[in-house]
Amino acid sequence: MISWLAKRVIQAVAVVLAMTVIVFIGVNVIGDPVAVLLPPDATHEERLRVIASFGLDRPLWEQYVSFLGGALRGDLGRSFVFSEPALSVILQRVPATLELAVAAMLLAVLIGVPLGLYAGVRPNSTGAKALMAGSILGFSLPTFWVGLVMIMLFSVQLGWLPAGGRGETAELFGVQWSFLTADGLRHLILPALNLALFKISLVMRLVRAETREIVPQDYIRTARAKGLSEGSILRRHVLKNTLIPVITIVGLEFGSVIAFSVVTETIFSWPGMGKLIIDSIHLLDRPMIVAYLMVIVVLFVLINLVVDLLYTVLDPRVRLEN
Repeated sequence: MISWLAKRVIQAVAVVLAMTVIVFIGVNVIGDPVAVLLPPDATHEERLRVIASFGLDRPLWEQYVSFLGGALRGDLGRSFVFSEPALSVILQRVPATLELAVAAMLLAVLIGVPLGLYAGVRPNSTGAKALMAGSILGFSLPTFWVGLVMIMLFSVQLGWLPAGGRGETAELFGVQWSFLTADGLRHLILPALNLALFKISLVMRLVRAETREIVPQDYIRTARAKGLSEGSILRRHVLKNTLIPVITIVGLEFGSVIAFSVVTETIFSWPGMGKLIIDSIHLLDRPMIVAYLMVIVVLFVLINLVVDLLYTVLDPRVRLEN
């Protein structure tokens, strides 16, 4: 275990280091943030002063070395717009995005797994065919369009749920959370469901495919021959063996939900990292963009590590050395 963890940590450090080069250089060769931050009538002296204050007058390699040194100390730069450390601004928005992402993935698992099991056990039933047809819609419909339809239906027409914002929050472990209040939960439902629709379809189709492969296996026939009930077979044999690919997808998709929640957060005015990065891109706030991308890279690396560890818990046949 220690040897495996050491190898994975070295790989993770190498990946993160490579991404610092790609992200920093890619972001810093695009656009001119000074032209966005200064008014059109700014003098040449004012422009030079701002360029020097942001360190943009130095060579790109020197800026990167300075950034890398700061990153090793936990400093990913200072936001041009907020005049605060970029990482601290992002960390203020992380709870909102994590709350939304966790809610979306919980919905995907709680809805997608049972529906996928049903469709896999009874593939020729009318209900299973309807579910598979519905999953195609979940893949096909654009997130922004579904979000707008939800707002029009549930907020404007029916008035059941709020159209945007995070609502009332409550503090837990020093962090503000929406799910702890009734008003916060009402604000969370629509964006979480909007973000979860694609994932529900993905999990459902994956579980269905795995179930159809597992049901004809010999050990399932043996379990039936022993007199086990269908419910017991599904819980103890079918479901357990479908969890490994499901955990792989859920783990990787959790990272993508965090990274690509931009559309949902923008539509529902959810104050998370996605909305922050959109605003930062509009203003060419380079330190904020770089810090956001690096946070996403680290999250993906950590999630992959956790998924690999969960493999061995669910299936002892999977060994870390392999």
